[in-house]
Amino acid sequence: MPMNPEIFAPPAADADAPINLIGMDRDDMAVVLAEMGEPRFRAEQLFKWVYGRGVSDFAQMTNIARPLQARLAEKFVIARPGIARDLASADGTHKWLLNLGDGNEVECVHIPESDRGTLCVSSQVGCTLNCRFCHTGTQRLVRNLGPTEIVGQIMLARDHLGEWPTAERRTIYERELSNIVMMGMGEPLYNFENVAKALKIVMDDAGIAISRRRITLSTAGVVPLIERCGKELGVNLAVSLHAVRDELRDEIVPINRKYPIAELLEACRNYPGLKNSRRITFEYVMLRDVNDTDADARELVRIIAGIPAKVNLIPFNPWPGAPYDRSSDERIEAFAEIVRNAGYPSPVRTPRGEDIMAACGQLKSDSERPRRAAAE
Repeated sequence: MPMNPEIFAPPAADADAPINLIGMDRDDMAVVLAEMGEPRFRAEQLFKWVYGRGVSDFAQMTNIARPLQARLAEKFVIARPGIARDLASADGTHKWLLNLGDGNEVECVHIPESDRGTLCVSSQVGCTLNCRFCHTGTQRLVRNLGPTEIVGQIMLARDHLGEWPTAERRTIYERELSNIVMMGMGEPLYNFENVAKALKIVMDDAGIAISRRRITLSTAGVVPLIERCGKELGVNLAVSLHAVRDELRDEIVPINRKYPIAELLEACRNYPGLKNSRRITFEYVMLRDVNDTDADARELVRIIAGIPAKVNLIPFNPWPGAPYDRSSDERIEAFAEIVRNAGYPSPVRTPRGEDIMAACGQLKSDSERPRRAAAE
């Protein structure tokens, strides 16, 4: 289960290629500008243009002198991931298959709702967890994404939505992309350093400026990093629970064999900042005749007792070759009613983007990690 960061690290930048500013924080920008003989305040200006205005052309940076604009253009680029495939669902959901430049691809999804717009962001190419109900889990882990690739997904979505501030649109809050969920391909806590750096850039008030209260990180249960996530990022936590007994969770969420339910729930109880106004979300996929009985619902209520929480019930989203079926609407509602009667909000997630395989648990790209023999 542990990951070797050297094997799964993002590829090193080409020393002869221009440096991509996306993924750099203020300090990174200050360092590279200092190498050019520029003062610290230039980094502040550059940061605001890149992340606050979404500018990709140095010539548009009006408070930077033209000679410096030209020098910046020689050394740097402001490049989003390439779009390999662009799919729109009948329900308004949008999915991009993104080309990362090294032959690998990931997916990210924008889900518009009446009161918000949520972007589901990937953190890895593939996944190491092998959750049996998840299509992404059938794709072996290729590598981690770097901050450039994580932040780039968000910037590309804002490009698509036309949501960068302009003279006509001064506020950055009236927008269709208001929430970020780290629920795309991969386990974010197995790529914590890169995810943390990316989210700190996203939360910076001078840039993309999405509040930590509008960012949710989803984990299948990497217990040792849950506390660190709360202390360093303070974002909302979602836990992919999906079963209430270790023997079943061992089967459908194999990380449970390393970090069983009791350890996971103890980490949740101790999550920094946890209170009634900052609940943990427990994700629970509804699998017909597997985890959807009234007894399962009552046991769920028992084991999360005392944790400020809500329970998201997720109708299983089928994919080719899936070993499970979706619970009936009646069974899901009966399950939800037991949880609600115990005092826990229990919304049933409406499947979105099923016609383009963009629903929860359906994301997958064609990227494959080269076998060692082929690499040698």
